[in-house]
Amino acid sequence: MAETRGVRSASAGRRAPGLRRVWCCSFVAAPDSPDHRRSSSTHRELRPAKTPPKLSHPGSFHSSPSPSSKLGLGIIDPRRILSPGRVSPIDSDTPLGPLPGILDSASISTTAVESEPECPDPAPKERSLVPDKPKTDTRVSLRERSLDLRLCLRGKDGRCLVLELDSAVLCESSAFFAAMVMDSTRKVSDADCQKIEVAGVEDVDVFKETIELMYEKDASRWLMKAGVSRAIGVLEVCLKIMFDRGMRSCLKYIEAVPWTETEEEKLKRLFARSTIDKAICEDVLARLDPQDCNHSEDLAVQLIQSVTNATNANARREMRSLVNGLLSKSSVYQKEPVGLNKDSLYNVCHSCLNSLVKLFEEALNSIPMDQMTAGKRTKPLIERVSKQVENLNWLLEILIDKEMAEDFVGLWANQKELIRMHERASPMLRYELSRISANVFIALGLRKLQCPGGMRFSILQSWFGPMLMDFGWLQRCSKGLDMRMLEESMGQVILTLRLKQQQILFEEWFRCFAGHGTECPNLCKAFQVWWRRSFVRTCEARR
Repeated sequence: MAETRGVRSASAGRRAPGLRRVWCCSFVAAPDSPDHRRSSSTHRELRPAKTPPKLSHPGSFHSSPSPSSKLGLGIIDPRRILSPGRVSPIDSDTPLGPLPGILDSASISTTAVESEPECPDPAPKERSLVPDKPKTDTRVSLRERSLDLRLCLRGKDGRCLVLELDSAVLCESSAFFAAMVMDSTRKVSDADCQKIEVAGVEDVDVFKETIELMYEKDASRWLMKAGVSRAIGVLEVCLKIMFDRGMRSCLKYIEAVPWTETEEEKLKRLFARSTIDKAICEDVLARLDPQDCNHSEDLAVQLIQSVTNATNANARREMRSLVNGLLSKSSVYQKEPVGLNKDSLYNVCHSCLNSLVKLFEEALNSIPMDQMTAGKRTKPLIERVSKQVENLNWLLEILIDKEMAEDFVGLWANQKELIRMHERASPMLRYELSRISANVFIALGLRKLQCPGGMRFSILQSWFGPMLMDFGWLQRCSKGLDMRMLEESMGQVILTLRLKQQQILFEEWFRCFAGHGTECPNLCKAFQVWWRRSFVRTCEARR
């Protein structure tokens, strides 16, 4: 009996891991664990030991009380702390090695692959321009590529760029590189180590993009993404390295898209310093060199005449501003000022003056009513008069800018018919004529116009009186006219005449100013100057 108990005790000691332990803590049940065999709490029957399950992580085990025999097998980590209560396993900082005898073949092969040395990366300045293949083993793909040439680009700024290239594509695309590669093959015995160099490159990046274009299947799509400015740079390199396919692709793209003014100037400079077959770039040159267009002088006069005949006020204002920009000396559209035919321009002035005379005749009923109503007028008379006055003032500005306005002074001074009708016309109409006289006086006073003394006295004699009558209306409806500048200019112009002529005009002004006050221009300063010159200094000289 004692022996039996001893055997049972020994067997129980050996099978202790499969039985539920008695916990000293106040837990209702022990936590589940892979090492705990579930058994009934009332019947403590002994069951045969089962083979422990395979663990997914061989380096870490759930802790459970086990005999020292398992430590010998290496199944349980000897560094674990075991306690009789709820046990929290403490893993070591470093992962443990796998259990002996449970490694599969997959893990071994993976380890072997990872332990092999990786292929060295290419040099930082090297770049492969061969199209990428589907990702496979790195060593195999590098063998498949025929990168048998290294091209070194040295820029004038000191930059250096090395490209790994396929020599077959490079030689097929460019006769320039074909000669360099052939020369390099003669000097180097090992064909796999060929290296060529291009020194003195203006722009390394543009040169590299030109090389990339050789390996592009769709050159037009690449150029669309690059833009016109980069395409012009690539075109210049194509001309230097004799890359005909790239040159034709660039010209085709450049001709088909709009250009900015900067890009247009860049193209002009390129064609000026390069030799290109005109048959290839004919379409591009046609956009740069208008050989068959009309002469600019005749075309400019036609544009001016079209503006004066325009019926829409807003459109006429926009076109006038556009033509001013085209004719301006500081225009961005013309490196040299556009010449104008003086006779053609004065013909336009005569046409506007004739229209103005007819409008005043219509206003004064000087022409029969049947002729006056023969054509239906869609615009009021005042608006039509104002339009012709604006045209004449605009033409005067152009003539002054082109230094051809001297004859306009004489032309305006000899308008006897308009001067005669001015006295009889309504103030709402006649003050429009004084707007033309005001611009002439301002130009003379600001020294923009130089004409003989006889011509200056002639225009003052003709239009000084009407100006005194219309000055009040000009103040109320100036339409952008600087009245103070007009007063100063009138005084300065009068002072350029002979003293006797000055006296005639100042006496006329004095009488008008005494009767109308501020409705007349204030010429007091000029009057005082004339008085000192005529009387004070003369008396002092006599003394």
